[in-house]
Amino acid sequence: MKIIVLLFVAVILASLFSALYFLIKDKGQSDRTVKALTVRVALSVTLFVLLMLGFHFGIITTRL
Repeated sequence: MKIIVLLFVAVILASLFSALYFLIKDKGQSDRTVKALTVRVALSVTLFVLLMLGFHFGIITTRL
């Protein structure tokens, strides 16, 4: 589960930096920045849901 979370975080960061690159390169003339940020938000929501499901089903536990 740790590897999946780390992969999601890496892809989310890559999407964020690609949006920054498109913002600088296109100067607001295309919608590539919006698409990259939409992908980032969708990945973040998916990661959140996966974490909640992992906690619910006992894959992720709390350490006391």
